[in-house]
Amino acid sequence: MGEYEHIIFEQEDGVARITLNRPDRLNSFTAAMHQEVRDALREHVGDARVIVLTGAGRGFCAGQDLNDRAVTTEEHPIDLGMTVETCWNPLIRRLTSMPQPVIARVNGVAAGAGANVALACDIVVAARSAKFIQSFSAIGLIPDSGGTWILPRLLGHARALGLALTGDPLPAETAEEWGMIWKCVDDEALDDEVDALARKLASLPPLGLAAIKEMMRASWGHTLDEELNHQRDRMRRLGYTADYREGVAAFLEKRQPNFVGR
Repeated sequence: MGEYEHIIFEQEDGVARITLNRPDRLNSFTAAMHQEVRDALREHVGDARVIVLTGAGRGFCAGQDLNDRAVTTEEHPIDLGMTVETCWNPLIRRLTSMPQPVIARVNGVAAGAGANVALACDIVVAARSAKFIQSFSAIGLIPDSGGTWILPRLLGHARALGLALTGDPLPAETAEEWGMIWKCVDDEALDDEVDALARKLASLPPLGLAAIKEMMRASWGHTLDEELNHQRDRMRRLGYTADYREGVAAFLEKRQPNFVGR
């Protein structure tokens, strides 16, 4: 694995950790950071059972680094659609299609696209001091990086629209109460909480976890009758796997299972 300039990549005991590493800029994304994250997700996480995404320093991610683009003028406008299409959309598509569970360890502010990157992960664990900010309206933009799709599904229309229109910071504790994130923990407990969760997920059958992720996301586009048929088909396939047989055998023999992903 090559060395990175803008991220830190580590892998141990089935857990791949990607740390956004521009703390002086609250880990805001440049085109170069996007490239490194895409490379890590594409090339270096294949053997991992779980992925943890976090930020260095006092913030998770402040979204787009506006200094990475020339200042827009009426004579020389910036094509923000191109930035979204070439950088942010591929990142969200990649995060949401990974077969492994992806944990967002939100250690501080998550603003703009940075908030929606966190929410695109499968499980979000946030420090109590963290805040989620849909900061787009202050500069005349819309919540990109999946925001207009993700927020209403997590929060309902009223809360999603209120956050998007006002750009008011949402404390992590409220985010948990509203069901936007999995858990809010004391700052000093964040590492232990995320590590324990990553170890637990890494010990579970990977094919089953991948199927849960895929079906939960796809279910939004299905009727109940269609989903029941999809459940039948997926249960049939999972029932033929070695991991299902191992799980049942371990339960009956009262021992720890050893899942191999087959």
